[in-house]
Amino acid sequence: MKLATPRWWYSRDRRIAPVSRALLTPVSWIWAAATARRIANGRPFDPGVPVVCVGNLTVGGVGKTPVAREIARRLGAHVLSRGYGGSEPGPLRVDPAIHTASQVGDEPLMLARDLPVWIARDRAAGARAAAASGAKAIVLDDGHQNPSLAKALSLVVVDGETREGEWPFGDGRVFPAGPMREPLAVGLARADAAVVLLPADLPSPDPELMATLSAVPTLVARLVPAAPPPSGPQVGFAGVGKPWKVERALAAAGCRLADFWPFPDHHAYDEATLARLSDRAAQFGAGLVTTEKDWARLPAAWRERIAPWPVRAVFEDEAALDALLGRL
Repeated sequence: MKLATPRWWYSRDRRIAPVSRALLTPVSWIWAAATARRIANGRPFDPGVPVVCVGNLTVGGVGKTPVAREIARRLGAHVLSRGYGGSEPGPLRVDPAIHTASQVGDEPLMLARDLPVWIARDRAAGARAAAASGAKAIVLDDGHQNPSLAKALSLVVVDGETREGEWPFGDGRVFPAGPMREPLAVGLARADAAVVLLPADLPSPDPELMATLSAVPTLVARLVPAAPPPSGPQVGFAGVGKPWKVERALAAAGCRLADFWPFPDHHAYDEATLARLSDRAAQFGAGLVTTEKDWARLPAAWRERIAPWPVRAVFEDEAALDALLGRL
């Protein structure tokens, strides 16, 4: 059973959920030590083509995949993913015409509609397969804490939405006591640059956040709608790392939300859940709308009844991004 992302993870106020923080902190020390040991003992494999890692420092919900898609599009690169949530171990090139999210994962299936995408639990084997197939560059979607591949460029994506008391790193604690995959300074030390991803309706990044990231070059990108949301009243739903951000983004884009249902990240939608969503929409005379990532996990029969809402990452300083990628 998947659990929803705790909202208190993203608060710096240690008076919020003090018991949970205290109980989970010893476990977080073990997690951080295991991650550090794995990275220190890694023997990175060089596939013979540049690998650009687009990772993050926290557990999900930062908009990493749209950034990876934009960079892969610019480079004409193949994307390599672990295929989280899929049953296929790989290496396997994803074909959206024959594969399902339960086989290859929702994010790879979503990206494969536009780009050549590979999945492999063994990242080195996946990179070898992609290079052998003719890839001139590889974008590793996630993997900043994975030492199995030699990386020509390592980018970390940071959620730039700091309103309503939220802070992307919480109080700095490592999972499961907080959202960090590893201590902030440790993760930044291995990064070549950070990408602060803002929602379309925030005017500028938080100066304190930019100062926090000042140890590395920092680019700003915005998550903007690739198409307007459906017209008329809608019942929205999302099973992503931070579903409340999807609700905000839909409302900011002008969607007439009659209701919104959050689900855990990578939630598998069964017929009973979808039927309840359909009944709820019928109560309001509304349609159903969700993210591209969630839409990829829907049964085929439901995809015609539910609208996907696509978004894309747009960099504010494209010349700076091109200069960074030009190192390759």
